[in-house]
Amino acid sequence: MNIKSTAHKLSGRITVPGSKSHTIRALILATLAEGTTHIKNPLPSADCKSTANAIPLIGAKISFGENEWTVEGAGKNIHLPSDVVNVGNSGSLLYFLSLIASTFEGWSIFTGDDSIRKRPVDHVRDVINQLGGKAYISRPGEKGCPLVIQGPISCKNTVRTPGNVSSQYITGLMMASMLMKGTLHIELSDPKETPYLTMTKVWLEKYGASVKISSDFKHIEVTAPEELKAFDNTIPSDWEGVAFPLIAALLSRDSNLIIENVDSSGTQGDDAIVEILNSIGAGIEWNKEKCTLLVKGGVRLSTENLLNKELHINISGFPDAVCALAVAACFTEGKTVIEDAGMCRKKETDRLDVLVKELSKLGAEIFATEDTLTINGHSPYLKDGSKNKEFKIHGGNVLSYDDHRMAMSLACLGLALEGEEVIVNDAECCSVSFPGFFETMNTIGSGFEKV
Repeated sequence: MNIKSTAHKLSGRITVPGSKSHTIRALILATLAEGTTHIKNPLPSADCKSTANAIPLIGAKISFGENEWTVEGAGKNIHLPSDVVNVGNSGSLLYFLSLIASTFEGWSIFTGDDSIRKRPVDHVRDVINQLGGKAYISRPGEKGCPLVIQGPISCKNTVRTPGNVSSQYITGLMMASMLMKGTLHIELSDPKETPYLTMTKVWLEKYGASVKISSDFKHIEVTAPEELKAFDNTIPSDWEGVAFPLIAALLSRDSNLIIENVDSSGTQGDDAIVEILNSIGAGIEWNKEKCTLLVKGGVRLSTENLLNKELHINISGFPDAVCALAVAACFTEGKTVIEDAGMCRKKETDRLDVLVKELSKLGAEIFATEDTLTINGHSPYLKDGSKNKEFKIHGGNVLSYDDHRMAMSLACLGLALEGEEVIVNDAECCSVSFPGFFETMNTIGSGFEKV
């Protein structure tokens, strides 16, 4: 499916679906627990459905209702996966469940789609081997799935690992500790995506675990409770999804949008996008009591009031925001440097590489190093409100690379281009994290068209 995006004014109210990160954690922990869990406002995305399809392989039962999923936990009857686990496109599911599977005696096999089979799992193999299990990558010379695991692992040894490839396998270790006796000790030399480790800590503590994380995130200890008991959960909206209607409204002229049911708990690192955009003049109003964002479009974004007149963003805590922030930077007067971004190369695509390729097609001055992304941007408007002749972003035909965040970011960019159109190829991949994205955005006036 290809999508045409042209200049439109957004207005009204929109609610973003539930958080993918929270939904997958809720599904897996409900599986480990004894009893029945009702999960309200789950994200019915492809990744979450892959998780829902996988948890019966280790003993859970799941049923789907309208805006509510019910999980009958495996509890004491949890077991080795009864079949090969195909995680689809979900890195979270791969890294979470493979570590859990390694706690069982016997062999497990994990694979996924073409994108997943390119993602590295050598770090997972390494930590399993450290804990007394055995793990193998089935294809000689490759770093990705299929991954073959022989358990069980135990927490007798301290795990030492960088933690800079992803936080997801660290979360997998923390979850796996719920099935081990004793205290799991994890030492990280270079922790990244640390807000997600905090999110995992909060979830495990809800189930009675004792979790200690040092202030620098380099030392983690997890002690499982005697019994995990089920309880009902409501999933908050996904900040990773909030980013797209937010930048769409901010960049499109005369828009006035309220985003409802935003998560004000502080457990999603991507909420940093509000402070970042406000630092360059966005004027986004976040009512944390009402859990709403008010976004007005057509404002002039500029780095002129920042140190050295440059915006520097350390993206290591919320790398999934890189696509949305890169698009916003193209409409910002001044230099934006996205730093500590190496993890963005290990997502659904090498996002630094493809952002350079696709935004360059649309006139952006953008370049990357191994660990940074730099955009020399211009606002469409001068200080007096007149058009800026230095603004060079234009329409064009761009590729999604089957990456949901690339597709949504590029589609949102087109909403801000007067008299131009952006065609996003293979845009159906948005269903991975935001089912019905284009239909939902059209309810607030985006005018996206299938072509």
